[in-house]
Amino acid sequence: MPPSPRWPPTSPSDGRGQVPSPHEDEGEERPSPDLRVVLLAVVAWAGALAGFLLQPWLAAAVSGLAAAAVTVRSRRGRPVVLAVACLVAGTAVGGSAMLRAEANRSSPVAALAEQRAFVTASLRVASDPVRREGRFASYVLLRATVTEVTGRGRRYATHVPVLVIAGDPWREAELGSVVRVEGRLAPADGPDLAAVVSTSRDPTVLEPPAGVLDAASVVRAGIRAAVAPAGPEEEALIPALVVGDDRGMPAGVVESFQVAGLTHLLAVSGTNLTLVVGFVLVLARWAGVRARGLAVVGALGVLGFVLLARPEPSVVRAAAMGSVALVGMGTNGRDRGVRALGVAVLVLLLLDPWLALSLGFVLSALATAGILLLAPPWRDALMRWLPRWLAEAVAVPLAAQLVCTPVVAAISDQVSLVAVVANMAVAPLVGPATVLGLVGGLVMLVVDPVGLLLGRLAGGCAWWIVTVADRSARLPTAAVEWSATAGSLVLLSLLCVAAALVLPRMLARRGWSVAGALVMVLVVVRPLPTPGWPPDGWVMVACDVGQGDGLVLRAGEDTAVVVDAGPEPALIDRCLDRLGVERVPVVVLTHFHDDHVAGLPGVLADRVVGEVQVTGLRDPEQGAASVDTWASGSGVPVRVPAYGEVSRVGELTWQVVGPSREVGGEGYGEEGSPANNASVTLLVVTHGIRILLTGDLEPGAQELLDRSTTELRVDVLKVPHHGSRYQDPALLSGLGARLALISVGEDNEYGHPAPETLDLLQDAGAEVRRTDESGDVAVVVRDGHLSVASTR
Repeated sequence: MPPSPRWPPTSPSDGRGQVPSPHEDEGEERPSPDLRVVLLAVVAWAGALAGFLLQPWLAAAVSGLAAAAVTVRSRRGRPVVLAVACLVAGTAVGGSAMLRAEANRSSPVAALAEQRAFVTASLRVASDPVRREGRFASYVLLRATVTEVTGRGRRYATHVPVLVIAGDPWREAELGSVVRVEGRLAPADGPDLAAVVSTSRDPTVLEPPAGVLDAASVVRAGIRAAVAPAGPEEEALIPALVVGDDRGMPAGVVESFQVAGLTHLLAVSGTNLTLVVGFVLVLARWAGVRARGLAVVGALGVLGFVLLARPEPSVVRAAAMGSVALVGMGTNGRDRGVRALGVAVLVLLLLDPWLALSLGFVLSALATAGILLLAPPWRDALMRWLPRWLAEAVAVPLAAQLVCTPVVAAISDQVSLVAVVANMAVAPLVGPATVLGLVGGLVMLVVDPVGLLLGRLAGGCAWWIVTVADRSARLPTAAVEWSATAGSLVLLSLLCVAAALVLPRMLARRGWSVAGALVMVLVVVRPLPTPGWPPDGWVMVACDVGQGDGLVLRAGEDTAVVVDAGPEPALIDRCLDRLGVERVPVVVLTHFHDDHVAGLPGVLADRVVGEVQVTGLRDPEQGAASVDTWASGSGVPVRVPAYGEVSRVGELTWQVVGPSREVGGEGYGEEGSPANNASVTLLVVTHGIRILLTGDLEPGAQELLDRSTTELRVDVLKVPHHGSRYQDPALLSGLGARLALISVGEDNEYGHPAPETLDLLQDAGAEVRRTDESGDVAVVVRDGHLSVASTR
């Protein structure tokens, strides 16, 4: 393997404007980077984890053993000194972690939480509010620090972190403000919180944010105003690129970024800081600033970025990693960058040990380490047959992606195969989109027309990034599933280590590199073969789309009717590809919850779609509006089918058997969501069997269906609402279904399917198949006999 030139390159040209080939100086042996500070950071991280996750009396022992186990011999120091330094670092961070965890556990807030006490408290908001969709309504999450709490007749002054779960009015709570909350406390799951506060009451603002944070809010508002004329997805992406504000990102777009390996663009990361501060440094150099002046400008740029993006722990972490990247861009950048990385991790853990439990911190540190340690030799190998700029464009995302792959798989249960190419495709426009968005927001505060012009240019760059993410995620094998079990993650880590050892030799050879790239292209653009899938005689498939419904009814050779599209476009798209479906005469969306409609763009992609049928209740309105937008963008009409309507397509016949009356009226009972009870319910007949598709009907609507459809008997039942415990026993047991299908996500937070529902179905004599256990599940009819097949 050729020696590594400095990273980034600082080599002089050969007089012809060309950089010398990396193997022209093979006789020169470059020293390996000094890893002592990195080792200190690793031991400190281990100490923090010991302090949080192990019994307190073990934490010191773990730190001591970690230091005693050090056998790495430094080039410039003795092992004993290094071992002592590791002992000090591990003990200091581990001790800090223990003290903070114990402070949370022993606080008055934690004691009141154990009693489930109703309290009045003063909180300082420590994070931007985040809106989430719940089962019956949306809710808001935010972190805060309790400064004073009154409960059980006593008042306490304290300073501990809590998580607040509240209603939509809390979306207006500003970072840094002090508010009064009245709510009920509950114990927290982890050591990083003293309690969880649940409240249905509006916050009372006691103190507004500090002036500097208020000014940052004005700039953020200017950024959003500058990009407002862009499309909705581009309008939401620009604030995410500039300051990590991804609150407006549609769920479908977020999923596409995850599959494409571009999630780092949606959160505050070192990339954001590097682009923003790098732009400021370029302006400073243009203005004549040099030497120490540039260092001052850089430091002020980092500080300004932190204030603009909000001084949350994730932002501070991103600022540190971005600063390391800036250091790595200078002379002797690789060695200096590695030392800076170790110092950054060590200092951050000393200041905030909670970062040791943050997956975002893990990903930032690993990506930075990969770029500093692996990218230079890989670039050198590629430079044997590629120009430097292209070698760097391949090596940097490849190194970052490889070292982060096991952690990403642990989070998402999948490994992206398109991440490197997707990152290369968007890289040229990430910088312009970020800088134009920032400058446009600043100018918008002074000259509106110029700010809007810059915002439109930023929106054009963002359009390309969104398009790359969307197209990459829709590729048949954009990602492969990978179980997040300990054994499978260890195996994946070993594979990544093996790849890191083999890649330098492989990348140095044009033939091997081109062959490997062609194999990856074929794997990604062609669906991975599933022997025996789809099975002969399949009439219906419940696609494994996670926590949601995605059902496919066969109507011909390459034709099918789709009922619900799941929560993610890529998943339903890949399922349809595996089944060979090219024409969809009808898409039926039972109701407008995201887990049934958010995947609709995946159905519409590259297929001939006739129409979309929907329920008459536009609840939630946001979901209904999204369906209208996606359908109109593809030129597909949307309509509400009538109760009792019968339709025929090829081999299929179906009748709409619900909802039979206005949702919320008499007969639905008091429990349940109106949107769920408004689910379009279909009775399907195909190849001599009857199938009942029930959406998310809950007990009241199920009882009404049972009364309004006399002597209803079916062969196959799609179990309502992912097998939740809210079922009408009379309906489920009276249908006589031989097969019950449950479309449900693995390890979902709702506890679906409920044990009592499974017992009810088994007592009724139905065979139960679940997508979380069996993958895609197919109903098969051969020679009049009903059977079932699955992908696992």
